[in-house]
Amino acid sequence: MIHSAQETLVNGTLYVVATPIGNLADMTLRAFAALSRCDLVLAEDTRVTGSLLAAYGISKKLVSLREHNEREMAERVIGWLQEGQCIVQVSDAGTPGISDPGARLAAAVWEAGLKVCPLPGPSAVVTAMSAAGLETGQFQFAGFLPPKSGARKKRLESWLNADYAVICYEAPHRILDCVTDAVAVYGSERRLILARELTKTFETFIRTSAGELLEIIKTDSNQQRGECVLIIDAAPAKEEEDEVPAATLQLLSQLIASMPIKQASGIVAEFSGVARKKLYELALEMKKNAESDEN
Repeated sequence: MIHSAQETLVNGTLYVVATPIGNLADMTLRAFAALSRCDLVLAEDTRVTGSLLAAYGISKKLVSLREHNEREMAERVIGWLQEGQCIVQVSDAGTPGISDPGARLAAAVWEAGLKVCPLPGPSAVVTAMSAAGLETGQFQFAGFLPPKSGARKKRLESWLNADYAVICYEAPHRILDCVTDAVAVYGSERRLILARELTKTFETFIRTSAGELLEIIKTDSNQQRGECVLIIDAAPAKEEEDEVPAATLQLLSQLIASMPIKQASGIVAEFSGVARKKLYELALEMKKNAESDEN
């Protein structure tokens, strides 16, 4: 059942509200209603949120809640909620708590026995992934990568053989260094997608190999501007070797004589590096041949 867009606010509730990441028309009806009817708004930057509210003709008391004061502000917010106020939290753009302040406050409000209500909407993570055209149904959101090259490469290396996509946020002044490190770690052929300035006038998607993306960024300074989302595609599937070493086959043959095929295949796979499924199929064939010889 689809409910009315008219948002009925409940006293003593913290509303976590997603706001546009670029295009003002992406404000949801529920977000507009909540911002219009709440008692106060917690904002990452009161100037940014003030401009957003002014664009919609909304005037509200704004209180700054940033990463550095989130723990300190939590007690005050809980006090206001206990008094029965309806409070909305927003970040500068997108969904609070996703690489933005919000998670600590939400945890504190829950622990105080009060309610946190999410109003879903714009998110750069989902926006980028929805248009990326990647066939993998799995992805990991990694937030911002470390700013220093050494730590960044180490983080990138952890996804060298990942069978899922990885989504990162990156600052425009670091995107060139980031992609340079990606090429150093993954080589030139790993597919990367740069989604830049999402929902804004100069929205850009570049979907290509790591090496080519690096050249594009080097030669086009515009690709080093604005908000950047970098998607690292899943690692290419490794082709299974047709030939299984004789020693591996011998070990498998010995083990299936004294234990279940599934267990024997798992043990040999762990020590040989040959795919468990392939060993299981070979073990079945061995068992079948052995039974035929006995008959």
